[in-house]
Amino acid sequence: MKKGFRGTGTVERVDFPNKGIAVTDDGDRVIVKNTIPGQKVEFVVNKVKHQRAEGRLMEVIEKSPLETEEPCPHFGMCGGCTYQTVPYEKQLDMKLTQVKKLISDAIGTEKESGYEFIGIHGSPKKSEYRNKMEFSFGDEYKDGPLALGMHKRGSFYDLVTVSDCQIVDEDFRTILKATLDYFSKNNIPYFHRATHKGYLRHLLVRKATKTGEIIVDLVTTTQTEGFNEEELLAGFRYELLTRHYDGRFKGVLHTKNDSVADVVKNEGTEVLYGDSYFYEELLGLKFKITPFSFFQTNSLGAEVLYETAREFILGDDKDSLNGKTVYDLYSGTGTIAQLMAPVCKEVVGVEIVEEAVCAAKENAVLNGLDNCKFIAGDVLKVLDEIEEKPDYIILDPPRDGIHPKAIGKIIEYGVENMVYISCKPTSLARDLQIFMGRGYRVEKICCVDMFPNTYHVETVVLLSHKKADSYIHIDVEFGEGEGKIPVDSIAKRAEAYKPKEKVTYKMIKEYIEAKYGFKVHTAYIAEVKRNLGLPMYDAPNAVEELKQPRKHPTPEKVEAIKDALRYFAVI
Repeated sequence: MKKGFRGTGTVERVDFPNKGIAVTDDGDRVIVKNTIPGQKVEFVVNKVKHQRAEGRLMEVIEKSPLETEEPCPHFGMCGGCTYQTVPYEKQLDMKLTQVKKLISDAIGTEKESGYEFIGIHGSPKKSEYRNKMEFSFGDEYKDGPLALGMHKRGSFYDLVTVSDCQIVDEDFRTILKATLDYFSKNNIPYFHRATHKGYLRHLLVRKATKTGEIIVDLVTTTQTEGFNEEELLAGFRYELLTRHYDGRFKGVLHTKNDSVADVVKNEGTEVLYGDSYFYEELLGLKFKITPFSFFQTNSLGAEVLYETAREFILGDDKDSLNGKTVYDLYSGTGTIAQLMAPVCKEVVGVEIVEEAVCAAKENAVLNGLDNCKFIAGDVLKVLDEIEEKPDYIILDPPRDGIHPKAIGKIIEYGVENMVYISCKPTSLARDLQIFMGRGYRVEKICCVDMFPNTYHVETVVLLSHKKADSYIHIDVEFGEGEGKIPVDSIAKRAEAYKPKEKVTYKMIKEYIEAKYGFKVHTAYIAEVKRNLGLPMYDAPNAVEELKQPRKHPTPEKVEAIKDALRYFAVI
């Protein structure tokens, strides 16, 4: 099967993440994303790698027998909610099957490795469950009218106005419609990603599930030619506050962002109305949330997730952490740390995002917890600096999982039990292999669905490491007489001379694609390295390409490459 081949096939199964395996009449298998088991689909092959074909979905010729639900009006155009035509219980079955396959392929089945796969917990709300949305301004087609919503499936530029989106409640939909109507009426231009011209960029909406408090943040550039910004924003505020809502407005904000990257970035925020924060509640604790705070987007689902993690940690003995120190690594705003604080001596949270650490400290004070310590920094580096040694470790890393060097340091503590919370099963499966290779055993696994109608799923894993009851110490020396050298001394010298892990261009490209969602050319990496005075001997072809006339990387890609180089400690 060659690139450009157009064919049809029936989706045999769907592997995580959202990779449908379509089988043609000739028995060929093609990976087709955004599909459901049982669908007959038409596809075009856009990639062939290692004799494995990947195709782009062109049309669903026949629906799957699983598809019995009516979708929202945006289904198929919007890039989200792939599974919304499938009844929720069937969605849970699909997600559980996908995760089970990933885990068993990585570490063996339940029978082979001796762990217990408990199943999957569903979200308490199946629709209108999100407490946060980031809408983008743009157009639905080139030079079309102003749009406000989500990216069209497979498109970097085009948007679909999701005025009837069903994963948020009516207050979100009212805010979206009011905002779009107001700026359309005033003919305000959106920020064009290609030309870097325009004013409107994003609309960030957050609403607390428990308290009903709402905060809206309009993100724009500083390009205000042709209109009075103060008058425009005053009108926007009035337009929002005069509509009817089930919740209540806590704040209307305006954030400036002149970055070329298509991300919500805070380069200065002003309060147009009320406060710059609101409060949410989880499992009896209060949390202060700002527009840019990390917080689980499904509040009720988060309670199920953290309850599951807490049950794994404490087991049948509710006093098992009495007098013990717990590490909460990749702690975010300290939600898990604060849930565990009442049952242990001390919790030490480590998080690289400084704003999240500040929020965690503030929330701990808000909840009257004085045994929580939060540190801002990279887990890999901070672990060398913390004086307190853990008795228990909780891991909740970002989507890419744990850095291999950080895993090594975590394992060296030799704690008897750990809980790993993962938002990406593929990263989890890879990391579990490392833990098991170093003596840890998987005891329990449970999935928690935080994102109904999508392919995303959270997974909680309990790991154990049983220490030996006793040890026999043996000193081994090489040589004779005064020239004898202890073997541990030889090992230390060998470690000192061990070469650093080689960072390849492939590793850099994979990191950027995973984090930023776009690809970079090898020559671009070489150009950035050259400008930084770094060697490029490992990519001679890229160096040769730099001699040819070609486009240089955009500022966005330059920053992404530098970020990757910092991540791998090259700079």
